[in-house]
Amino acid sequence: MGPEPDKASRTLHLPQLPQVQLDKLLEAVLQGGISDALGRDRWYQLLKAVLSVGQELDFMQVLGRTVTAAVELMDCEYGALGIVGQDQTITVFVPVGMSQEQIAAIGAYPAGKGVLGELIRHPRPLRLREVSRHPAAYGFPPNHPPMHSFLGVPIRVREEVVGNLYLAEKRGSQEFDLADEAVLQTLAVAAGVAMENARLYQKAGKRLQLLYDAATRVGTTLDVVRTAEELARVVVPGFADYTTVELLEAVLQGGEPSGTAEMHCTASCGVRQDAPLIPVGERITWLPATPMASALVSGHAVLEPDLGAAPGWQTQIPPARQITDYGIRSLITVPLQARGVVLGLVNFWRLEETEPFDQEDVSLAEELATRAAVCVDNARRYTREHTMAVTLQRSLLPQTLPAQNALDVAYRYAPAEAGVRGDWFDVIPLPGARVALVVGDVVGHGLHASATMGRLRTAVHNFSTLDLPPDELLGYLDELVARIDQDVREGEPGITGAACLYAIYDPVPAQVTIARAGHLGPALVHPEGSVTFPEVPGSPPLGLGGSLPVETAKFQVPEGSRLVLFTDGLVEDRDRDIGAGLALLQRTLAEAPGRDPEQTCQAVFDALQAARPRDDIVLLVARTRVLDPGRVADWDVPSDPAAVARVRAGADRQLRVWGLEKIGFNTELILSELVTNAIRYGAPPVHVRLLHDRTLICEVTDGSSTSPHVRRAATTDEGGRGLFLVARFAERWGTRYTAGGKVIWTEQVLHDGAGGPGTDLADLLLDQWDEPTL
Repeated sequence: MGPEPDKASRTLHLPQLPQVQLDKLLEAVLQGGISDALGRDRWYQLLKAVLSVGQELDFMQVLGRTVTAAVELMDCEYGALGIVGQDQTITVFVPVGMSQEQIAAIGAYPAGKGVLGELIRHPRPLRLREVSRHPAAYGFPPNHPPMHSFLGVPIRVREEVVGNLYLAEKRGSQEFDLADEAVLQTLAVAAGVAMENARLYQKAGKRLQLLYDAATRVGTTLDVVRTAEELARVVVPGFADYTTVELLEAVLQGGEPSGTAEMHCTASCGVRQDAPLIPVGERITWLPATPMASALVSGHAVLEPDLGAAPGWQTQIPPARQITDYGIRSLITVPLQARGVVLGLVNFWRLEETEPFDQEDVSLAEELATRAAVCVDNARRYTREHTMAVTLQRSLLPQTLPAQNALDVAYRYAPAEAGVRGDWFDVIPLPGARVALVVGDVVGHGLHASATMGRLRTAVHNFSTLDLPPDELLGYLDELVARIDQDVREGEPGITGAACLYAIYDPVPAQVTIARAGHLGPALVHPEGSVTFPEVPGSPPLGLGGSLPVETAKFQVPEGSRLVLFTDGLVEDRDRDIGAGLALLQRTLAEAPGRDPEQTCQAVFDALQAARPRDDIVLLVARTRVLDPGRVADWDVPSDPAAVARVRAGADRQLRVWGLEKIGFNTELILSELVTNAIRYGAPPVHVRLLHDRTLICEVTDGSSTSPHVRRAATTDEGGRGLFLVARFAERWGTRYTAGGKVIWTEQVLHDGAGGPGTDLADLLLDQWDEPTL
């Protein structure tokens, strides 16, 4: 087709190697004899054009500069450069001097026909003349611009013809000559070199961008599953059409991985959702002949550019056949390894219509897997530490709420996403049917914070057994925290800060006594639904108070009120300050006045709990009850020993009213001893109170601050045995100090079947004397 090119054109020695450096190309131009044929000026213009094309690293800019330079050097009406795809159609067409209609017609025309196809099938320069007389005979598409003469050369990249560059209609109706052919060949060589360099540059840029994206988007959290999902998403579709990440079960649980037999598909991402890959959540064991098993054994990536031709892959049934039938052609499977331990696998898949993976892709896949493995291992180790800390923290928190009648209590506890802190709570029954509510917070996170929280919670329990008022208890706790910090050895973490709120509810007067140190105050939901934040004087955090006193607040609460205690993690978050959180809490609590504590906890958590809390959250809701006045009996006792009998008689009558006759004798004995001691050794006023709650509570109050102690009386002692009997007949007993003196209290189990005096009592009394051996 068309005339044979001039044989003289074959004498030009131009390099066709891929990635030719620009200086070597220029050297070839200088040594190819072109300068003598072109003349100095035109030769200089050619060198300038080669430099312009060779320095460009953008693919489309390379094509555009090549065509523009060719048209200008040849002084032509128009020219074009076309890149041919696998289906022999023009995939990229860059014209100069053509109309849009002509461009559209040529762009859709098969590149394998006519003269353009000849340039690809027989890659050599081609010069034609008088083309306009027989355009169809030369295979030009319809609507192609008219041309008198034609000059075309193939464009090679890596010895492969990828397109052609042609010019037409030289101005002045002149024909293209050998010098023009040499110039166009030189530009084509420069274009091929620049196209390959641009491709490599763009590929390197994409690779660097992918690595940058992986560095910034993989491992944003310390969650194993989320890290695997981030890895799967970051490479689709820029590197792979589908990605699956499989991890060992031990890795998901935060344990040390052992063996590589069974994998757990943890994450999957693809350009479509219907691919027959292993579903997320399923387990799979790769057979020894598969690429996955080979990668696990060798510890290196395995490339399968054509899965259909990989015999080892076909042994995995399912899902081998389904995957290849779907159209997935090539695979790179890379083990996820950190510190020499295999954590799992990442599989990169490409479809048939995508360029198959090559060795360059393998190195990129290994680098991606190496970075991701470090993130997965960090997340795994964090999961282990987090699980241990959460387990420790939960073991140190109340497992069940104690039985008591004063409050109906519900609670919620949620650890921080990034590591447990030191938040805790407690519900502690106190003598006199009272209940203490405690919430606290230790600064820091992890095992140290959990252990510190356990120490403080134990201390609060111990101080509570002394029945201290809230201000004194927090004062002792402040001294304890300061002492703990002083005892810490150098290099070990101390308690950098702790906060606590301690409240006592007394169901008889329906009164709350409360104090706080560095902690948020409570919210109070009144029975009709209004919400207030009672004023509670603030004190410095524990360990920082020094000699500053802790102040106490007292206020009445109607029956059915809800006292809401919480840590700052509930109301403060990344996107919400404390003020906004307290306002939201107030609105949430006021929405439904009839909620019980459990419903209140759930509603508050639904409204305020962050999706990814950065701090522990403790919420304690207590609805108040009032002890029925009919279950309370009290008497003022004059300082006269004869009054003891009247107290016994009054107690006996009251116990009969309450139906507690069976414990009447024990109660009379206890009251006799306590009232007698108060009259004899205490100070007025003396007061007796009986409370019928879950137990029978006897309280004897006097104005003295001296506390009696149980002792074993000597044989010659006339007294000293009363408190011993009290301790034996009561379930519990103790002393509580008040501003005006002290209260000796006892608790007895109801309906314990105790009767009147008998052999047991006689034995107890006789045991108090140490008789000599006869």
